[in-house]
Amino acid sequence: MSTFAVQNQKSSVSSILRGLVAFGSAELANRIVRILVVIIIARQLAPDLVGVAALTLSLFELIRVIANIGVGQKIIAAHDSDLAATCIAAHRIFWIWCSIVAAIQLVAAALLHFYFEQSLAAQMLAILCGVYFFMPGGLVQCFRLMRTKKLAKVAKIGAVQTITDHILTGILVFIWASPWAIVIPKLMTAPLWLVMMRHADDWRPDLATAAAPYKDMLNFGAAILATDIFLAVRNNLDKLIISAFLGVSALGTYYFAFNAGIGIVSALATAFGTVIFPHLCNKKDQAQNRTIIHFSVAAGLAIFGSLTAVQYFLAPIYVPIIFGSHWVHAIPLIQVLSLAGIPLAMSAIASAYLRAEGRAPLDAWFGLTVCVLALMTMLIGAQWGLLSAATGWVLGTSIVIISYTLFLSTQPVSKFKEVFQ
Repeated sequence: MSTFAVQNQKSSVSSILRGLVAFGSAELANRIVRILVVIIIARQLAPDLVGVAALTLSLFELIRVIANIGVGQKIIAAHDSDLAATCIAAHRIFWIWCSIVAAIQLVAAALLHFYFEQSLAAQMLAILCGVYFFMPGGLVQCFRLMRTKKLAKVAKIGAVQTITDHILTGILVFIWASPWAIVIPKLMTAPLWLVMMRHADDWRPDLATAAAPYKDMLNFGAAILATDIFLAVRNNLDKLIISAFLGVSALGTYYFAFNAGIGIVSALATAFGTVIFPHLCNKKDQAQNRTIIHFSVAAGLAIFGSLTAVQYFLAPIYVPIIFGSHWVHAIPLIQVLSLAGIPLAMSAIASAYLRAEGRAPLDAWFGLTVCVLALMTMLIGAQWGLLSAATGWVLGTSIVIISYTLFLSTQPVSKFKEVFQ
């Protein structure tokens, strides 16, 4: 291997590590501020008011998954000669798609008001539609920053927006004990995100530039959207299974254990995939891609294996200290769920690799397989109790993910294309 190639690979590894540190630091700062705000909310608002806000924000987050159409990934992967046309096409698709998602959310708000008689939640959900009209103006810039591996800027902008959201929530809750105090900051910080993104990258749409073919971009984006939907189903339908088979009390314990066990790890795993994707889109040197995927798997095993070990073995110590002695009964559940950290990281790596190879539809099929198997094994485990249900979810999540990630990382690209035609 030439000296230039070695230096290029070292540069990629160094860039990946810097990106991970940036996203990890942003997530840690976000979690600290969020905990403080949750304490303020718990002291200032009655449970029924918090419940209305939780209902609104849960529906908002669920619908917002649909907004994550994957055409932005095409900007990262585009050849230099196609970049301008790809950006124009993506910009137009973003505006059309975000408008459709806003309409879907308005329909959901109408159903809340007229069918479920939740007028306050409906009003807040309708107001939050405004977020979708700030997103399209900065999404192209966001993906262009990722393309040029300026991941620290992307992480900083996301952290500033989220932390500002939390701080505004804390201030508003103090002076206005209403669910609106939790919801309105989501809308208030949307223009802040837009301004920061447009300042970080000066791209503006040039109407004279012809757009790239929409069909290929939409097909690619639809596959990524499908993967994200399957992930959202896997991470939300499990709660319904627990509630239906084991009751609301068991659901409360599971919800706490899920967030305490893999809440932060899940966010870091997603960031891991985001960081390595731009590096895997380098089509000029396939050997470098192999080095990056090998490094990513090794780093993922080391980082998330360490986090899993810390959570598993120290749970009996930190749970009663941080969360209180009344959560001691959830320690075995937290330990079991923490074991999902490694497969979640492997899933992020596999998704990034498949998308970089132009195999987003295959990633979607893998996502569907994992979703079905995880929920089926949880359903079977629920027959014997909460711990068995959680064990089933972890096993179902792990079996497929670890198998196909190891295959993708150990087989040459020619073999990969031959098997997955």
